[in-house]
Amino acid sequence: MKFITATDAYIARLVFFPLVGTLVIAAMLLVLDKMLRLFDFVAAEGGPVSVVWRMLANLIPEYLSLGIPIGLLLGILLAFRKLALSSELDVFRAVGLSYTRLLRVPYLFAVALMLVNLALVGYIQPKARYAYEELGFELRSGALGASIKVGEFTQLGDRMTMRIEQSRDGGRELFGIFVRAENSSGTSLSVSAEQGKFLATDDPNVIILRLTSGTLIHDAPSYQTPRVLTFSNHDLPIDLPKIESFRRRGGGKDREYTIPELVRIGGDANIPVEQRNQTRANFHFRMVEVVMMLLMPLLALALAIPPKRSTSALGVFLSIVMIVTYHKINEYGEDVGALGLVDPIIALWLPFSLFAALIGWMYYQVAFVPGGQPIGTLEKLFAKSGAAIKGLFSFGRKRSFQE
Repeated sequence: MKFITATDAYIARLVFFPLVGTLVIAAMLLVLDKMLRLFDFVAAEGGPVSVVWRMLANLIPEYLSLGIPIGLLLGILLAFRKLALSSELDVFRAVGLSYTRLLRVPYLFAVALMLVNLALVGYIQPKARYAYEELGFELRSGALGASIKVGEFTQLGDRMTMRIEQSRDGGRELFGIFVRAENSSGTSLSVSAEQGKFLATDDPNVIILRLTSGTLIHDAPSYQTPRVLTFSNHDLPIDLPKIESFRRRGGGKDREYTIPELVRIGGDANIPVEQRNQTRANFHFRMVEVVMMLLMPLLALALAIPPKRSTSALGVFLSIVMIVTYHKINEYGEDVGALGLVDPIIALWLPFSLFAALIGWMYYQVAFVPGGQPIGTLEKLFAKSGAAIKGLFSFGRKRSFQE
């Protein structure tokens, strides 16, 4: 007997396309929302646009770890909803295929995606998050070659200010330049030039600003009057500010530790209790979020089947509400566990047990109770509310017609 039958292949096709579509849409929405803020951040720091794409690439693992459970749930739910509305599910049941048997392929998807999600949250996401934070640090510190903003005064080090009117060729050619520099002894140098460009030197900490067609004003406490000089070409050395190295990965941020690192820190008696609580809470949060995916096929099936002669989509709405609410409960449990108020095992696995019990009861009602509908009462209230709202609008139209 083949493990994968034609029925399984048919269900796999029905699950695959909604799953992938939901995952792509969810990831795109999250990326687009973050992209706008990153563009504002990079523009404010004067960095190159390419940094935005590099930062977004490092956020994709985090967004995938959020989108995969939702994609899995909706993919299975929409597939079985289609089977129920077309009466194909009744045919499968009539030929002896139980709901448990029909969930074989969905569970193959669930196990495979659970392993993918474990790799994401356990290994890939922490390192990608660290790379994202490092890019932000380098952008703020100027290590990425942040550009000089046109029309604004820019600080180059502690004692030099620069302003340009126009920039061309990606910042290689500058026009309308004003530079003022001074040292600790009170000597100052003010330069204005029609144009200029930056040149590299043998010293990586020093660059040359070559100015063309300008005026230089040199002043010092010992001068009675400032010295004024016009020039056709003048090289002005600029000391680049020292850039601090970025912190090591982790650095007290639990999201940047891999799962083995969380286990090691959480069990190390030499580490402060506060940090151990934080790492243990984060570890159990990740584990709960991954294991929760094994419940998604049961929840999807329980919510996918509407009452007979009904096309209600209440189950789709409730599925999203339930998974988002449970995710927020886990986040709250992580915070409580990190503070040491409640043991992380209780704060995170107790809600998981209650959520699993609720889903088990819902699946039992659908699969083993004749005519069972776990959300039957809600379906009736939803139908009555929809009819009442429809009646209000119909009443308004009839009254207007009669008048």
